[in-house]
Amino acid sequence: MISATKRWLFLKISGALLVPLMIWFILNFVAIYNQGYFELVNFFSKGISGFVFSIFIIIAFFFSAISISEVFEDYIGDEKIKNVANKLLYLSAVVIPLITIILINNI
Repeated sequence: MISATKRWLFLKISGALLVPLMIWFILNFVAIYNQGYFELVNFFSKGISGFVFSIFIIIAFFFSAISISEVFEDYIGDEKIKNVANKLLYLSAVVIPLITIILINNI
């Protein structure tokens, strides 16, 4: 398992990385909100936009997994249940972004 200091450091770094990525996503979402299907596909198929969005998804799920893991540490007393919950959480934090990126790249 990750030590508390490393977890805290990962949480702060991923949170700091999410701020500019979220600003980028919001600005681009506003720009493509009223566009048609082909413009949306074009946005995600362009090299840099698709890549940055993929990084955004990965970091967002990483940040949420670490944050939820902290809640598990605080509120689940049984070590076995806590370990299973954390393993399922980390597995979903890998699988869901991977599936999302694959599906977006297959649009």
